[in-house]
Amino acid sequence: MKQYPAEFWNQRFGNEEYIYGTEPNKFFKEQIDKLKPGSILLPAEGEGRNAIYAASLGWDVFAFDISEKGKEKALGLAAENQVGIHYKISDVLEFQSDIKFDAIGFCYAHFPAEIRNQAHLHLMKFLKPDGIVIFEAFAKAQLGNASGGPKNKEMLFSVDEIKDEFAELEFQLLKEETIELSEGNHHQGIAQVIRFVGINKTL
Repeated sequence: MKQYPAEFWNQRFGNEEYIYGTEPNKFFKEQIDKLKPGSILLPAEGEGRNAIYAASLGWDVFAFDISEKGKEKALGLAAENQVGIHYKISDVLEFQSDIKFDAIGFCYAHFPAEIRNQAHLHLMKFLKPDGIVIFEAFAKAQLGNASGGPKNKEMLFSVDEIKDEFAELEFQLLKEETIELSEGNHHQGIAQVIRFVGINKTL
């Protein structure tokens, strides 16, 4: 049974409010600002804040999520900002693409624990050699904080788990840190996160 089914996210995204705001995640913005625009995949992209920012920089943006409501709001935000994005409705393990991407951005993409490693392996097949991964998600130490995230510790991350699940990457940066989140009404306050930037060294 999926811990967070499409119905959960459709209900959460069903109001006019952008629950994580309309501005990009700070770490994602900081990292993508350093890169030459190319093609980027954004899994579990929800309401589209990072997709729209990447598109505004000239990236060819491909996103997916299980939520129809998330897609509707992302496309609305894209129209408001006069940018175009490609957005599919898909479960992570069913996602397919003929494109190999220059970058993948994981921003609070917490997949169910029983498929998480498989999901990461599947998505990495769509990253070009020497492609970049930008990642931010909640650490296991986030459990108990009121600033957001899954309440199941198995869906949260440790540095060692990241090294195992993204073994093909050469990490330029990988750290757990305490940050102050201010992203809409659902990511507010002190949070424990894992952040990394990695390069795909698979031939």
